[in-house]
Amino acid sequence: MASKVSPSCRLVFCLLISAAVLRPGLGWYTVNSAYGDTIVMPCRLDVPQNLMFGKWKYEKPDGSPVFIAFRSSTKKSVQYDDVPEYKDRLSLSENYTLSIANAKISDEKRFVCMLVTEDNVFEAPTLVKVFKQPSKPEIVNKAPFLETDQLKKLGDCISRDSYPDGNITWYRNGKVLQPVEGEVAILFKKEIDPGTQLSTVTSSLEYKTTRSDIQMPFTCSVTYYGPSGQKTIYSEQEIFDIYYPTEQVTIQVLPPKNAIKEGDNITLQCLGNGNPPPEEFMFYLPGQPEGIRSSNTYTLTDVRRNATGDYKCSLIDKRNMAASTTITVHYLDLSLNPSGEVTKQIGDTLPVSCTISASRNATVVWMKDNIRLRSSPSFSSLHYQDAGNYVCETALQEVEGLKKRESLTLIVEGKPQIKMTKKTDPSGLSKTIICHVEGFPKPAIHWTITGSGSVINQTEESPYINGRYYSKIIISPEENVTLTCTAENQLERTVNSLNVSAISIPENDEADDISDENREKVNDQAKLIVGIVVGLLLAALVAGVVYWLYMKKSKTASKHVNKDLGNMEENKKLEENNHKTEA
Repeated sequence: MASKVSPSCRLVFCLLISAAVLRPGLGWYTVNSAYGDTIVMPCRLDVPQNLMFGKWKYEKPDGSPVFIAFRSSTKKSVQYDDVPEYKDRLSLSENYTLSIANAKISDEKRFVCMLVTEDNVFEAPTLVKVFKQPSKPEIVNKAPFLETDQLKKLGDCISRDSYPDGNITWYRNGKVLQPVEGEVAILFKKEIDPGTQLSTVTSSLEYKTTRSDIQMPFTCSVTYYGPSGQKTIYSEQEIFDIYYPTEQVTIQVLPPKNAIKEGDNITLQCLGNGNPPPEEFMFYLPGQPEGIRSSNTYTLTDVRRNATGDYKCSLIDKRNMAASTTITVHYLDLSLNPSGEVTKQIGDTLPVSCTISASRNATVVWMKDNIRLRSSPSFSSLHYQDAGNYVCETALQEVEGLKKRESLTLIVEGKPQIKMTKKTDPSGLSKTIICHVEGFPKPAIHWTITGSGSVINQTEESPYINGRYYSKIIISPEENVTLTCTAENQLERTVNSLNVSAISIPENDEADDISDENREKVNDQAKLIVGIVVGLLLAALVAGVVYWLYMKKSKTASKHVNKDLGNMEENKKLEENNHKTEA
């Protein structure tokens, strides 16, 4: 059990201390301890047989001793001196090893273990070193931004609570920064806590940045000594915003498009490569010498073809630092003549033109009733089948959405035309009468029968196609009859009649009307026949000319031949007179 040292013991110890000797071979012994740990100091002396007690002391800076612990060899009791800084921190074992809990910087002293016999005092000194690892360094008071070509404080690197003092080093992208006049300046400051004796070190960095420092990491480290030697702790990386002036201006069109067409909205965006980027620019439009001050964007709405040209933007304070771009506004015009609804008469001539005006070559497509035509329509003589809805459509393939179309609704009118045909049934029991009608608007057909006979069917009509259709009736006339077909539209009323013999009287049938396709074939055949006839006439003409030239050369005919010719003419006249008399 620990207790205070009695005055009598102190007197004995004081008498013997003058005779204390250092055990030969024992030099200085150092114990390294981390701040806050327990300091363990072995006595390093062999315990003599006649040991009376053991004692520990430490020496003040002036060399005077301060006793802190006492242990008797007989009573096995431990007594601790009344030293406030070591109260409740000391522990002395049976082998006289002294332990000090919760190591402090103030424990860094020279301690001495003393073993006392009746006739001698033995000492073994121990030097205590205490180390405190500093906190992880951090960069504080950071500059919000740095400007190129200006020496400016970047920040402070601070490391707290170290012992002994740490050494701070700055790094740029992993490389050590050394002081350079006008470019790098490093200032060092140290503060010691009076209570703990721990140091806080601060290093301030002033740095002249360039554009090469953009996105470059800056760090700092603290190097210190601990119980196991030298160590280094690094801070987190810091990247600083570097301000630099604009050196280049660019302009672009938003939204990005392959081509711009009339009616589009476009936005010009001007950008500077400085940091921070410029917020305002001057925009120059084609044909406008005065610039327009705006933010970094300028919008043009519903652009027209006259907006084609060069566009430029520049800095507000540096007009020569500018950029330009060329904008082409594509356009497409279509003019169809005639257009809308057009009514013409059959056989008329109708010229049709679809005129295109565009910023580049355009494709043109003609459609009739939603069917693509191979070529543009041309009407030298209108037919009923020419009627329909015509569309001229054009587009610029490279410009999305640029299409134009106009339509022509052609109406071909004609007065009703009638052709009637008849045909006897092979059984001989009935005859079919057909009234073929052509005209537009569609003529209405009406039948009239004069005479007697039974009408088997008079309501059958064909479809109305290309201005033509027919109506037919089947009759079995008991006597000769007359059938009248009346066709009427808004233009005219046309009537045609056909005599039909009684069913008992045979008669020749009339050919039925031919179709459009057959009519075209017949027309082609007719053209061929006409060509052959014309060729024969030309050949005959040539032969006649040759014959005339031959007769001209034969002027020397004999007289008796002339007389015979005269007699022949007289005989011919007599024969003519005889014929007249007989008549």
